[in-house]
Amino acid sequence: MSFLLPKLTNKKEVDQVIKSTAEKVLVLRFGRDEDPVCLQLDDILSKTSSDLSKMAAIYLVDVDRTPVYTQYFDISYIPSTVFFFNGQHMKVDYGSPDHTKFVGSFKTKQDFIDLIEVIYRGAMRGKLIVQSPIDPKNIPKYDLLYQDI
Repeated sequence: MSFLLPKLTNKKEVDQVIKSTAEKVLVLRFGRDEDPVCLQLDDILSKTSSDLSKMAAIYLVDVDRTPVYTQYFDISYIPSTVFFFNGQHMKVDYGSPDHTKFVGSFKTKQDFIDLIEVIYRGAMRGKLIVQSPIDPKNIPKYDLLYQDI
C-alpha cells in the first residue's frame, strides 16, 4: 500500500514539506518500502489518509536516502513516525522515555486516527507535547540505544 502515499526521497523534499505544510499535522513515516512492519504501517496510513485529509498530510521517507534526518531523529528502529505542525516538531508522551517519535506500527486504524486528532487539537492550542490517547498495551515496547556516549 506504500505506493498510495507520496514519498520523499531527499533532504530538500523533506525540508520543503516541513516548511510548507500549514494548519495540518504532518506525518513522516521513516522506513523502507520492503520492510514487512513498514508495509503493515503503510496499509494503516493509506487507509486513513482520506479520512484525515483535513487534519493531516502523510508522507513516506526512505531512511537510506535521508541520512541527515535519520541521524537527527535517532531512527534506529523502523518504522518510526514523526509528527510536525506548522513546521514545529510535535512530541507525544507514549509513556516511554522517547517522546520524539512513534516506533513500530499502530495496532489499529483507530489508534492512528485518535493520535492525529489529539496532536491536531493540542497543536491548535499551542501545545508542543501531548498525551497519547493510545492504550499502553497497544504501544510497541523497545529499549533506547545510545550510541557514541
